[in-house]
Amino acid sequence: MPCCHEAAWWGKGLAPSIFNHSNRFRLLFKKGDGTEFSNYRPISFLNSFSKIIEIIIYKRLYCHLHDNNILVNDQYGFREKLSNETATNTLLNNVLSSLDKKNPARGLFCDLQKVFDCINHEILLAKMEFYWISGIANKLMRSYLENKYQRISMKDSKPNKLSSKWEHVKHGIPQGSISGPLLFLTYINDLSLSISKLANPIIFVDDTSIIISNTNSEEFKNNINSVMTEIINWFQSNLLTLICNKTHFLQFLTKKQNEIKIQIIAPNSVITNINSTKFLGLIINNTLSWKDHIAALTSKLNKTCHAIREIKPFMSLDAFRMIYFSYVHSVMSYGIIFWGNSHYSNSIFKIKKIIIRIITNTRSCDSCHQLYKQLKMLSLPSHYIFSLLVFVNKNRKLFLSNSEIHDMNTRFNYNFHLPPTNLTLVQKGVLYSGSKFYNHLPLNIKILSNDAKRFKST
Repeated sequence: MPCCHEAAWWGKGLAPSIFNHSNRFRLLFKKGDGTEFSNYRPISFLNSFSKIIEIIIYKRLYCHLHDNNILVNDQYGFREKLSNETATNTLLNNVLSSLDKKNPARGLFCDLQKVFDCINHEILLAKMEFYWISGIANKLMRSYLENKYQRISMKDSKPNKLSSKWEHVKHGIPQGSISGPLLFLTYINDLSLSISKLANPIIFVDDTSIIISNTNSEEFKNNINSVMTEIINWFQSNLLTLICNKTHFLQFLTKKQNEIKIQIIAPNSVITNINSTKFLGLIINNTLSWKDHIAALTSKLNKTCHAIREIKPFMSLDAFRMIYFSYVHSVMSYGIIFWGNSHYSNSIFKIKKIIIRIITNTRSCDSCHQLYKQLKMLSLPSHYIFSLLVFVNKNRKLFLSNSEIHDMNTRFNYNFHLPPTNLTLVQKGVLYSGSKFYNHLPLNIKILSNDAKRFKST
């Protein structure tokens, strides 16, 4: 039987031949000019049987990396109980903590060039050997990586399927494979270790962001250039390319802080100093006011609002609810725990009310209070508080309870300790606001905190 034959190969450290071929379609548009070939991400399509085997590889590799605490805490991508929300919260908390101490906080946001396609197999296998993935396991991974062939397949306007000839893959990890992301995490795992003494890296797969802070202004400037030198050296040693003209430097400021004039030199270029940047889908500006992100969100929701108005005569109420949750609620939910309490969010609040009135065919002067109940929806402030409390309960280890501060048995033992701060910007952050809202919950709800589903539904 073929399966038994392939299983015999595994015992010898050889990847089954069914793994060796994959089709690539340049289908996924990333960003930028749609006519530029480089702005499309190549995705590999593997056959179903190889995906089943890859799941086994993935689970065993992940268990090994997780159980032995090999993956660094600074990596948030493709890991259980970690997400873009926890990565964003870590970045913002690092910034707010520095600003609260009146220290300068600066962010270096790196852009890498086609990292999945540039992975060097020998370097990856050497790193896996270092992480105790050796013997037959390492031999198996070598066979898996080095015996791959791929071709480009696409359809023309007829449509007829067109394919290039099969070519040997000399480097890179197939995008679209199950084990690919975890192999990449292994490859990039030691990046943060090279700079952790100088800065706080936050890495989400290949999105590398670095927060730098220091009480001494001269040491601060030296640290920034030292960090830049270290990461450039790391990328060069690992045969990856940092796109310097797309790598940005952002100075976070309070109202009382002045911008520090500093120039970061990279090979053949100077790193651009900017006032806002996109981080995991959120536009973060240097004052953390969320003005730019909410402006972009407002523009997107206005277009959705116009589309809903146009299709209003043809849709039932149930259909409208589905459209609302697909195109409005999902967009509003993303990152709401970070921008939901900004005073700029009032524009989103107004758009949501307009959409609700369109759906229910009510007048602009009618109150939305009963309409939210009728449609079983939350208002924007309620949506923000609910999302924040769910995040707090899911990430309780990030918060300090009163019982951890003292051993006295008081009625406030279930409450979180509010970190002392006089900075309004910090008080609007997730750590402070989340603790505050959680402390106002009734005791019977706090007791349910260990049961996430009941806590959320209550």
